[in-house]
Amino acid sequence: MFTRAIDKTSCCNLDNEDMLREVTVKIGLERIDIQEEIIVEALSDNSMTGLVMNSEFARKQEFRLKKINKLIYVRNMDGSFNKKGLIKHIVEVNIYYQGHRERMEIDVIRGQKWSVILGIPWLACYNLEID
Repeated sequence: MFTRAIDKTSCCNLDNEDMLREVTVKIGLERIDIQEEIIVEALSDNSMTGLVMNSEFARKQEFRLKKINKLIYVRNMDGSFNKKGLIKHIVEVNIYYQGHRERMEIDVIRGQKWSVILGIPWLACYNLEID
């Protein structure tokens, strides 16, 4: 699991014992540039301070990457920096879930097994339906 760390400040401090099981949801991701939607099973993770997309998945699905101005450090759950690198790009997508649509920016990172991980910003939109 990953957390965002801006200016080398950790955003999360949970023990592995807090992560009892993986919770996944099927969502629709719409590419903004061509309004094409794909269905993906995403990990829902309340310890994540952002939303992330696997860089290989983003490339294969031809999402338009937007370069960010300030690089963002990524920390693992144990507080160490992720060795796969910094967040350098985001993708802007519409996320569809149970008849709702939200436009969100997703950080693109390397080295994760999930195509998409949905963290606190997404969970805040859907807490009434996923608790």
